[in-house]
Amino acid sequence: MSNIDMGKKVLVAGVGKSGIAAAKLLLGGGCSVVLYDDGKTVDDTSLTEMFGNGADVSMCTGSVPEEILSEIKYCVISPGIPLDAPSIRAFSEKGIHIIGEVELAYMYEKGTVAAITGTNGKTTTTALMGDIMKKTGRKVFVAGNIGLPYTETAKETDEESCSVLEVSSFQLETISSFRPFVSAVLNITPDHLNRHHTMDNYIKAKMDIAKNQTKDDVIVLNYEDEVLRKEAEHVNARVIYFSSRHTLDEGVYLEDGKNIVVKLDGGCRRLCGTDELHVLGIHSYENVMAAVAMARAMNVSYEDIYDAVTKFQSVEHRIEYVCEKNGVKYYNDSKATNTDAAIKGITSMVRPTYLIGGGYDKQADFTEWIQSFDGAVKKLVLIGETSGQIARTCDSLGFTDYIKMNGLKEAVGYCVENAESGDAVLLSPACASWDMFASYEERGKLFKKYVTQNYANII
Repeated sequence: MSNIDMGKKVLVAGVGKSGIAAAKLLLGGGCSVVLYDDGKTVDDTSLTEMFGNGADVSMCTGSVPEEILSEIKYCVISPGIPLDAPSIRAFSEKGIHIIGEVELAYMYEKGTVAAITGTNGKTTTTALMGDIMKKTGRKVFVAGNIGLPYTETAKETDEESCSVLEVSSFQLETISSFRPFVSAVLNITPDHLNRHHTMDNYIKAKMDIAKNQTKDDVIVLNYEDEVLRKEAEHVNARVIYFSSRHTLDEGVYLEDGKNIVVKLDGGCRRLCGTDELHVLGIHSYENVMAAVAMARAMNVSYEDIYDAVTKFQSVEHRIEYVCEKNGVKYYNDSKATNTDAAIKGITSMVRPTYLIGGGYDKQADFTEWIQSFDGAVKKLVLIGETSGQIARTCDSLGFTDYIKMNGLKEAVGYCVENAESGDAVLLSPACASWDMFASYEERGKLFKKYVTQNYANII
């Protein structure tokens, strides 16, 4: 799809960060914009502050007048708005073309795109891939679901630049021409079923990252994921696997749990040992291997890759070391918004652990998460709207070392008061944050704040 014609009126649904960035991109391209939100509004003063005097932008709340809808051919929706929302269905039924922010941004992309998705590990892998590409001296934009909207960076790209993108299933639902040169799907486990309704729909959304790729492109997949091995049969791009358990004839693999080995294009070499990395756990090594495979597909030198991966630190909110107080180590894993991510968090702990879990209900089953505790959890401290469901699952599995708290601040206080020297305290909720917080970032930052405050009170 080419750029939306200048002068066209475009509807932008959602007035959050991604919606505002999309509106600015469209305005810069000569379009007029109608912002729309079911429940929020932006007054004229705020519109001027965001877009400047004279910007051709207006705001509708609740409904869009028919005379405006008759002029609109495109509606750009924010990732948080489902395609089956009544308003979006109504727009579609009127013949309005529904696209997402990634598709819009790609219309303005001039450089090479590397895109990463998966249930878990996206942010870490994207951040690392960004660090690797920066070693090449190219202009690099790290954007997407990682924090900076792609619509904010796409207009700055050029023929030599590289956009490294974290893309979610929500964003991939609304692409039509988006085509990364190299893509990666790290893993697929149940998540967001309240949005996608079935695993088949969720898998399709994830694999849509490759739907426009050709044999000239590359997709990096996790060999240990049975779903991805099956899906690999249906992609057009060249497949490069990474594996944490198998020696591959072609790909990137973990040898004896200690060395990352690259075997590609007739060559084979040890890149580094896991003891040279600053990240913890098999899942983290998988993220590193995925980034290595992507970088080699983009002809990055082994020297640049080694330099980046051995200097890389864990991203904020993903098994992030916070501090050690009175012999107790605190870790922020707020980005563990599903059970699979939370399993990786708890299995990375090497100390008896006070685990803070619970949050927004995404219709998840917590059985495997609780079974993964395997003696590592000294006390499960439950918060949020799923606390009752998790407690019932604990009871059914015979795990009784749990307690319910009214909120995160109280939960942190309980852990500070009860954890002993040699223990760890881990926030790894296995749930999204939206019942109590605006985002997992806010939840993680508050966790760190409450830890600091509690020890300040003690001192």
